[in-house]
Amino acid sequence: MQEVPKGKLREGYTTGACATATTKAALTALITGEPQTESTIYLPVKRFATFQIESCEVTEQTATASTIKDAGDDPDATHGALIVSTVSWLDEPGIILDGGIGVGRVTKDGLPVPVGEAAINPVPRRMILETAEGVLKEFGITRGLKIVISVPAGEEIAKKTLNGRLGIIGGISILGTRGIVVPFSTAAYKASIIQAISVARASGCEHVVITTGGRSEKNAMKQFPELSEEAFIEMGDFVGFTLKQCKKQGVKRVSMVGMMGKFSKVAMGIMMVHSKSAPVDFDFLAEVASSTGADAALVEQIRTANTASQVGDMMSLQGHLSFFEMLSDHCCQAALKEVDGGIDIDTTLYTMKGELLGKAVRKSGIN
Repeated sequence: MQEVPKGKLREGYTTGACATATTKAALTALITGEPQTESTIYLPVKRFATFQIESCEVTEQTATASTIKDAGDDPDATHGALIVSTVSWLDEPGIILDGGIGVGRVTKDGLPVPVGEAAINPVPRRMILETAEGVLKEFGITRGLKIVISVPAGEEIAKKTLNGRLGIIGGISILGTRGIVVPFSTAAYKASIIQAISVARASGCEHVVITTGGRSEKNAMKQFPELSEEAFIEMGDFVGFTLKQCKKQGVKRVSMVGMMGKFSKVAMGIMMVHSKSAPVDFDFLAEVASSTGADAALVEQIRTANTASQVGDMMSLQGHLSFFEMLSDHCCQAALKEVDGGIDIDTTLYTMKGELLGKAVRKSGIN
């Protein structure tokens, strides 16, 4: 995880809020014939926000407005992206909302947007439509309207997200349930985990593989080549949360794949494994080493080690492979305890270089 800047953190705005603001600006320009320089909207967090409009062009039938997304101090992939809304009159009544260049399209079930539609999530969709309806009502206009949201750099930005895995093709999603981006909020990451599990289940996956990051996921994909891409879920530091969501959504088997650093914490029952919130307990690792046959000198070396990875190297060099099997088994037991049984759990440990260290399996037990 990225280091958190010191001092008070600045909030930003979601892509959904930006799309709403540009839609209001474009529609106001279309009605009045006057380009807009700013746009004020009401956010789901029950407060107003004013957005600077980067550009606004208007003709008799169409208007386009854009703003630059400001994510505040959050390390957001869409920070600095140009969010564009183009509005045009329709002959038939009603409002049509669609995505243009750089807004992804949904191709898999399990997402809050139906297959085939632009990846504009429910809350932003409602914000955009309600804001447009409000502007039309304000000016006493009953004509039909088409709104197209675009993100020129969206396809490139999407490569830094999980959209491809989730079946969102061709660009980013227009997101945000609150309208604001809370810096370093865990909510967005947790939401992506829930979404990933939903897509896996909708794709028929009863066995999912949860990993702490990209390197672990590569190892997992080699270990389980028979599983579809949807079955692999990056949980980051949120081990307990992910396990509970897997059980809640009806997953039958969960495979945990990772490395010594974070999984040595899971083995102790620590289910939020960020380095700041849970340091490695070398006394615990020393006890496991001792119970699997390590001599006193090696056990003492482990107690004074610098990293869990270093402990793994020590045990591997000495041929104490049962150490990794026991550590993996502790992970399985801790996971089952976390979810109160009901799913099968297996754990596999790898080195930083992708070498297998050990594995263990525990059947569910019924909750």
